[in-house]
Amino acid sequence: MENLTKSFGSTEAVKRLNLRIREGDIFGLLGPNGSGKTTLIRMLCGLLAPTSGRAVVGGYDIAREPEQIKRSIGYVSQKFSLYPDLSVRENLNFFGDVYAVAAHESGSRKRDLLRLCGLEGRESQISGNLSGGLKQRLALACALIHRPKILFLDEPTAGVDPVARRLLWDLLFQLAQQGTTLFVTTHYMDEAERCTQAAYIYYGTLLVSGDPNSMKREEIASTNRRLEIICQPLMPALAVLRDAPYVADVGVFGQALHIRVKDLPPEPRSPDEFASFAAAARRAMVMDVLHKRLIEANIEVLGIRSVYPSLEDIFVSFTRKIEQGALTK
Repeated sequence: MENLTKSFGSTEAVKRLNLRIREGDIFGLLGPNGSGKTTLIRMLCGLLAPTSGRAVVGGYDIAREPEQIKRSIGYVSQKFSLYPDLSVRENLNFFGDVYAVAAHESGSRKRDLLRLCGLEGRESQISGNLSGGLKQRLALACALIHRPKILFLDEPTAGVDPVARRLLWDLLFQLAQQGTTLFVTTHYMDEAERCTQAAYIYYGTLLVSGDPNSMKREEIASTNRRLEIICQPLMPALAVLRDAPYVADVGVFGQALHIRVKDLPPEPRSPDEFASFAAAARRAMVMDVLHKRLIEANIEVLGIRSVYPSLEDIFVSFTRKIEQGALTK
């Protein structure tokens, strides 16, 4: 993708996006509702022409060769989009015909997909009566019927229970190991952690991208480790720490608070023992300051420690910077 842009009237839904996704990657795209994720997928699938810029998918230009793209990719939408009044077998038959799967391989391909997606024994079930997780596995099977090398999945686990979500991701890992490139949009940070590459888009603007581990290392190098404080009650503690010394940002993370510190040198990049010891001593000093602040506010502190930033920490940090910048303009 090079400066890929899509406008609707005066509104830029996708703004000059530059991304490169390697063959065999599991690429995760995150962002709030209305951030441009679905618009981007529609452009990459050849369903929506870009306003400017260019992108190549599987060797085909999205503006000049959209029909070739549609035949060479697979697509799974957030909403179940198969025929609910047809059986599992009939849906597979239909999509096999749509993609012109050769008759001599159609039968074996369907059997392989039924086995891969855990649908064996359900061939005669009406698809509209399947559970949410099974519906998404059927949608995945239909999207794979023509052996696409690139698969787009638009929030495929939205509304799916945790067990079904895990099973679907197990399937996606199998596909990636077989060489399929996966482009997945999601709201779940734990899913983004499983991707080989991830990016965060905020109302059309790409804020950060890369492999999750590298992003975490860069965040530590440019700022510092996060502090995690387990305390109760949680929300009053959040209010107390928002204007506390050394606190650049604080947010709820599960049953704890995650704090991005300020006014401290970044974490040392080198494995120098003295530098690492000095950094740990500075963090301990900050922990003591914040611990006292909470105790003075009659908040019980159950635990406090330094932690590596999660992807959620990083994305929230970037979002807050953008929002604060907009407010100061």
